[in-house]
Amino acid sequence: MSLSQNNSGSVVGGILLVAGCCIGAAMLGLPILTAITGFQPSLIMFVGSWFFMLVTGLLLLEVNLWFYDEVSIISMADRTLGWTGKVVGWLTFLFLFYSLMVAYVSGTGVLFADFVHELAGIRIPDWVGSFGISMLFAVLIYSGTGFVDRFNRILMAGLIITYLVLVTTGLPHVNIEYLKFTDWNISIFVVPAMIVSFGYHNLIPSLTTYLNGDVKKLRTTIFIGSLIPLVIYLVWEFVILGLVPVEGGFRQALDEGQMATRVLRQAVGASWVVDAAEYFAFFAIVTSFLCVALSFVDFLADGLHMKKDAKGKMILCSLTLVPPLVFSFIYQKMFLQALNYAGAFGAVVLFGILPAAMVWSGRYREKMDKPHMVPGGKITLVLVILISVGIIISEIMHEV
Repeated sequence: MSLSQNNSGSVVGGILLVAGCCIGAAMLGLPILTAITGFQPSLIMFVGSWFFMLVTGLLLLEVNLWFYDEVSIISMADRTLGWTGKVVGWLTFLFLFYSLMVAYVSGTGVLFADFVHELAGIRIPDWVGSFGISMLFAVLIYSGTGFVDRFNRILMAGLIITYLVLVTTGLPHVNIEYLKFTDWNISIFVVPAMIVSFGYHNLIPSLTTYLNGDVKKLRTTIFIGSLIPLVIYLVWEFVILGLVPVEGGFRQALDEGQMATRVLRQAVGASWVVDAAEYFAFFAIVTSFLCVALSFVDFLADGLHMKKDAKGKMILCSLTLVPPLVFSFIYQKMFLQALNYAGAFGAVVLFGILPAAMVWSGRYREKMDKPHMVPGGKITLVLVILISVGIIISEIMHEV
């Protein structure tokens, strides 16, 4: 790489961006989806999903480091796989990120409405919160990556504080009997949403520029930045699944498309545990919302060849935020479905199949003489593709 190593960005800042991108709307949906399979199967699926996404993230980093200029995933697919890769990348990227944005917009609206109801006793429409948060984020994204990074650190501080409060207040009330429930037969069906929960890959091009292509820093950032959410998710699952029974709690919530915080309040009632969970969920979803929206703007700017001047950023922010805002107004019960669809039909293609295919093309067709980020050669790449296809098939079977 010819990138300068001077004025390199902060590894801590990069780690927080990756972690913030992972810890998001999935926090509110995963307990609902995983409860019907049980804590033990979910634990294994979580670790497997994290490792799978770590491997694919490093594969994408390897491809990114082949280029001297800042490129998006679409540009990488175009240069390594040609027109077909570019089209597949465009379609899956748009599907994935608009699905995620719908989930984020919907989730923030529900949380905001719940806050107002608890504080003032007034029930407002969920769309009011969705609109307000979206407009705030439009201003933040317009301000640029550096400003978002600093604001994200404040949000992550809130995330850490509320998480510690949640754990300390919730653990003493966990019912171990609730955690003994298992149903291995449907455990594979929770994987798509878990895949989304470790979807930081869209940040890799921006991180590569931010850290000036420093391979050691990038590897550290990706590993630690994705490991932190894994630990947080597992503890979150342990607490929430240990507080609410499957029958009469999670199963009904799944049928109604509810979020974990509403189920928790209905099952436990007013308490410090519920308050901590709701504040934690808020910080979790807004950090991920912000990171995903920022990377979506970068993607559209690259794909549409649009300059990031005042007019260009206004158009990019509108393209990023307005469509999911409108969609969430029309279809208000799409939260859990949006997460599953994003994982099964978007993330596994964009962050699984495409990186493996690009690395295969670069290593064995173009003969790129660069260090391999993941060992195992062709076997590893084939396994990544087969696992991705398996996840897609399992989701189709689940829907049928």
